[in-house]
Formats: sequence, C-alpha cells, structure tokens
Amino acid sequence: MLALAVLFAVLGAASNAAGTAFQRKAASEVASGGGWRLLRELARKPVWLLGIAGVVGAALFQALALVNGPLALVQPVFVLELPFALLIGVPLLHRRLPREGWWAVAAVVVGLVVVLGAAAPAGARTDAPMTRWIPVLVGCLGVMAAAVAASRVYRSPLFRAAALGTAAAVGNALTAALLKSATGTLADDGFTAFLATWQTYGFAVTGVAAVLLLENALQAGPLAASQPALTIGDASVSLLLGVVVFGESVRGGWWVVPELAGVALIAWGVRELTRAVPHLRDLTG
Repeated sequence: MLALAVLFAVLGAASNAAGTAFQRKAASEVASGGGWRLLRELARKPVWLLGIAGVVGAALFQALALVNGPLALVQPVFVLELPFALLIGVPLLHRRLPREGWWAVAAVVVGLVVVLGAAAPAGARTDAPMTRWIPVLVGCLGVMAAAVAASRVYRSPLFRAAALGTAAAVGNALTAALLKSATGTLADDGFTAFLATWQTYGFAVTGVAAVLLLENALQAGPLAASQPALTIGDASVSLLLGVVVFGESVRGGWWVVPELAGVALIAWGVRELTRAVPHLRDLTG
C-alpha cells in the first residue's frame, strides 16, 4: 500500500509539474492583470488547457496516493515537483539546464529519500472530529488571506510571486487534507456518503482557490520565486496537517539527525535550482 502511495505521488508530482510548466508559458503571454479576468484570458489558450489537464491528472494521482498512504508521506513527495517542473519547462522554453542544475536535481531526490526513510510517516485514519478541523481551517485560510494581502502591499515581483506561491501552497495542503478525508469516505461508505460529506465540497472550493492563486503567482514573478514557495510550503504544511488532523506519526529521537540532513540537502538543491534558472542556456547555443 505504501509503495503504491509513493508511486502515485511521484506520478502526481510529474503531472502537476507539467501542468505548471504549460500554465507558466501561457501566463507569460498574457497582459498584466489578475483575478477572474486572468483566467478568462488564459482559457482561450490551448497551452493553458494542457496545463489544466496536467493539474487534473495530478489530482487523480494524488487521490489514489492518499487512499493508499498517510498525508505526511504523500504530500512531501510533491517536493519532486520542482525538479520535474524545471526538467519539463526547460525544453518547453527551448533552454537547457547547466551541470550544476543536474547536481541540484539529484540533491532534491536523495534528500527526499533520506527524509522519508528516516521519518517513516505512518497513519491510516481518514476521518477527524470538527474540533480538529475548525482550528485548521481558520489557520490555513487566515495564512492564505494574509499572504494575498501582503502581495498587494509590496509590489516587488519576487515578493509577490513568493507570497502568492505560499498562499497557493497552503491551499494545496488544505485541499489534500480535505481530499484525503473525502476519498476515505468514498472508499469506506460509497459514493452517496462521499456526496454527503462537507469535505467533498471543501476540497473543491479550496482547490479552485489554490489554482487561482497559482495562476496569479505565475504571472506575478519568476518561477524561481513561486515554485520553491509552492513546493516546499505544500510539503511542510501537509506534514503538519497529517499530524494535527489525522494523528499521523513520524519518527523522532536520533532519527531527527538524518531527517535534518535530508532537509538540508533538499534546501541546498532547491537553492541551486533557483540559481540555475537565470543561467539557462539556449538549446541552439
């Protein structure tokens, strides 16, 4: 079951990365603007529709992963979305990744394996009482609102992209938690119960909000600012939600040492990948 969860999560990360790359290409071709007007403009572009197809595929893989494994295991695997996004997006924009970028990709992959191997996330619950959901909903929605407000105050493209990427990351993590609960209901009690539970409509609403935030983050500034915030933020918040909402566990004690080493390796890889982006070379060069 855990192997299936990891497999589907990796496929989801790759699909989401492809979707992000295509959406980034479409967003770069649209005049400045935001909100629903931006979505209307993007919807006219076939490349954006390909991006949405990637996001839909990622959601399906994510649901399958969450049915087979804990949230604290599945969502951190989406850290792979960053190297996938660059590996897919670079040729899409007719560029090539320098040698340092390949080392950074390897660092992210190895770091993730070390973190998950040491932490060994575990837990099989898909339900939680409202006493857990209410503070989580208030906290996540509050952070999202604060990040959006900050993006309107500070006009730096880097800051705005990072702030909106962070808001999208929290939205994605909350969507994943609600999706896990809803798909658990579907697996245990059937389709009628799935339609009757509030989490089903909750993940639909938060999912749309996260997509809207992502579109604005992609247009606000460079991928090097929005993608790390989105990827790392999603993994971190999801790990926290897995523990807080579903009572999942991670190993402590001396296991913290390799866990921190893995996190450091991931952080180095992400930093190097973002540094590599401005130095991408033309494929014809």
